[in-house]
Amino acid sequence: MKQTILGGILASTALTTAAFAQETLTAVHAFPESLIYTKSFLEFVDKVNTAGEGVVQIEVRGGPEAIGMFQQPDAVRSGVVDMVYTPGSFYAGALPEKDALVTSNLTAVETRANGGLDLIDQIHQEKMGVKYLGWFDSGVCYNLWTRNEPSLDAEGNLDVSGLKLRGNAVYNAFFTDYLGAQVIDLPTTEVYSALERGVVDATGWTQIGLIDLKWNEFLNYRIEPCFFSTDLGTIVNLDKWNSLSDEARKILQDVAIEHEKASAEKLGAVRDEDFAKLEEAGMTVVTLEGEAAQNYLAAATQNTWNRMKGLMAESPQGDGNYDKLIELFYDAQKNQ
Repeated sequence: MKQTILGGILASTALTTAAFAQETLTAVHAFPESLIYTKSFLEFVDKVNTAGEGVVQIEVRGGPEAIGMFQQPDAVRSGVVDMVYTPGSFYAGALPEKDALVTSNLTAVETRANGGLDLIDQIHQEKMGVKYLGWFDSGVCYNLWTRNEPSLDAEGNLDVSGLKLRGNAVYNAFFTDYLGAQVIDLPTTEVYSALERGVVDATGWTQIGLIDLKWNEFLNYRIEPCFFSTDLGTIVNLDKWNSLSDEARKILQDVAIEHEKASAEKLGAVRDEDFAKLEEAGMTVVTLEGEAAQNYLAAATQNTWNRMKGLMAESPQGDGNYDKLIELFYDAQKNQ
């Protein structure tokens, strides 16, 4: 009888210990839940919670309604939340090296293999006190989308004079320095009403998500070629990361690496589906040709690299990683 009771106590204690051993990270995401990119992050969360049952779980607290999208990077740095899924552009002031992802023409899988993401993680830890866990939804680039038919000059170059162009930290250097555009900076959540009221009549945006955001109700033209890359990543408070068990960290990192590959493959298919739906609904594609297209792409890349180098030079660490970042994140031959 005593042995039975003792066995029950030990079993109960083991269950209680296991329950307390499970570690939890709180998380928020930059964009509304309806957007394809947020859905991708939530898929990652589900994968972690399945693989990490009894060891580690992610508790999602919400999106920009919980913490403003531009305040989220500071929230994870200070430990208000443990994890944030956000564009690197939202913390460009603290870490200009994030532009390596913006201008990259490689995927997360390629830069994970060549050591690029290890370098990005190291820089995040040193400069921001966060762990760069994964670059999700890579391989998707940006287009310029307009309400009215875009104008081209005699050489076939894009003429944006007169456009009310919605700006964003991701592409403002390109829009202003090369295109000579006057931009109106607006967060994603305000663009629909700005288009509706005629405050803006053009914007840069990724190849997917326009339908989710319903901006296609106002935008009728897509300009090719596309430029840049999405820079959506998941960052974790470094103190929280270091406090996790080895097993919990391994699960989080392994699932993140798997999701980098899976999300890139999935969103490539979604892009093709979105393009077909948009064109069926009347979206017109305007394609720059020849030298005009080459100059357009070169300007997008070079203006952003130049901005990154200038901002890096102003930081205490200097621009010592500049050449290495180009080497690991950009394959010049892909654009030849």
